Amino acid sequence: MLVLLGSISTFSSPWRGNNGSGDRLVCCGKTAADGTGYRLQTHVWRGFTAYCRLPEAGNDSGWQSMSGARELAAGFDIQKLTADFYDDPFRYYRALREHDPVKRLPDGSYFLTRYADVLAVYKDIKTFSSDKKAEFKPKYGDSPLYAHHTGSLVFNDPPLHTRVRRLIMGAITQRAVADMAPGLITLVDGLLDAMARKQAAGSQIDLIEDFASAIPIEIIGNLLGVPRAERGSLRGWSLAILGALEPALSPEQLRRGNDAVRDFLAYLEGLVAERTTHPLDPDHDVLTRLIAGEAGGEKLSHTELLQNCIFILNAGHETTTNLIGNGLVVLTQWPREKARLAAEPALIKTAVEEVLRFESSNQLGNRISTCDTVVGGVAMGPGTRIHVCIGGANRDPAQFADPDRFDITRTPNRHLAFASGPHQCVGNHLARLEGETAIGRFLARFPGYRLAGAPVRGGRARFRGFLGVPARLSP
Repeated sequence: MLVLLGSISTFSSPWRGNNGSGDRLVCCGKTAADGTGYRLQTHVWRGFTAYCRLPEAGNDSGWQSMSGARELAAGFDIQKLTADFYDDPFRYYRALREHDPVKRLPDGSYFLTRYADVLAVYKDIKTFSSDKKAEFKPKYGDSPLYAHHTGSLVFNDPPLHTRVRRLIMGAITQRAVADMAPGLITLVDGLLDAMARKQAAGSQIDLIEDFASAIPIEIIGNLLGVPRAERGSLRGWSLAILGALEPALSPEQLRRGNDAVRDFLAYLEGLVAERTTHPLDPDHDVLTRLIAGEAGGEKLSHTELLQNCIFILNAGHETTTNLIGNGLVVLTQWPREKARLAAEPALIKTAVEEVLRFESSNQLGNRISTCDTVVGGVAMGPGTRIHVCIGGANRDPAQFADPDRFDITRTPNRHLAFASGPHQCVGNHLARLEGETAIGRFLARFPGYRLAGAPVRGGRARFRGFLGVPARLSP
């Protein structure tokens, strides 16, 4: 039996067919207005032949049996992820969204993958708490990691969240971020020059080590006034501390995370003492502002101050590194979009928004219910732990047309990469500026760049990025 699914210019997603024996075939794809970015693929399956239009470079799994998707959803456990999940979590998210969007996990927690459900949880901070003391106590025990994560902005509710957020926002207003642009351009251009020299000398370029990770370290180092000669340990500390937020941890991950918190705190004691004696401009130096507090307002305790300095580094470093690295890799996987952006650099703002949606740096968040509630039609009691899947929500076809297509002109694009509500990322304007400047100027300088080997994933579920990306630069 031969079935031709319309013309290339009219086929849309999703399409489901039946070969007469009760088996179902799912073939996903949707036409862009100009027909670019797709390839025609033929599937022959149990006597059923179909032509499917799929995104170029295999960025979508294209089709899978309905029974296979149900099996993925039924067997999903965030505590027992298989190796293939880290390479492509999106097929798992798709299966969950279609077959079990409010998934009860074996440990009694729930995993949300629909955009509407994730957004509703983010918006309602009274019903869904960010306080992690009850959740983190059995995970970390009485340890430096427990003290840090339960004392930082992101894992707290008002009033601590409100006090710290207000102080940080005062130093990274949109005006302050705009003032950073000239220095950021100088930094990026310097890194581009250094990579060109390195390649000319015969050395291998790594887009993460040589470029993506170097930018936020310098920016956050500047915000906190960390002397440039003392910034070498910051990335290692950040990776170890954030790595300990994974759903399932090894003893080695716990040890590295606790060691990193101890070392970072010891360093900050000296930095805070020096800044207390010699304050800088509080309109631009976050540490000075946190030390001083608001005029006539409550100050942070010494412990709150130190823990939130660690948070600022971690929040500003890892996710922005991933944004830049993910963006440069995904452009190589969608060459027509890469060529389009190179030809029309004014599209960089919408391109970065699409990177944030398509390959969200932060894939998962967590909340705990404070009372009886209902999420996505499922009743939950107080104390229920909830995983909000940002990566799944940002690929929800109910919110985003053709969600598995990378489209640098996508509008509107109300993604949840920076969360939403009162806990929306306080540094989102700065992260966007860094992403736009880094990716835009890199592509302008090296529009012919290509990967020189397989990128190495970070192997983490919560934070999606790369540890290494070998590349060859070309104008």
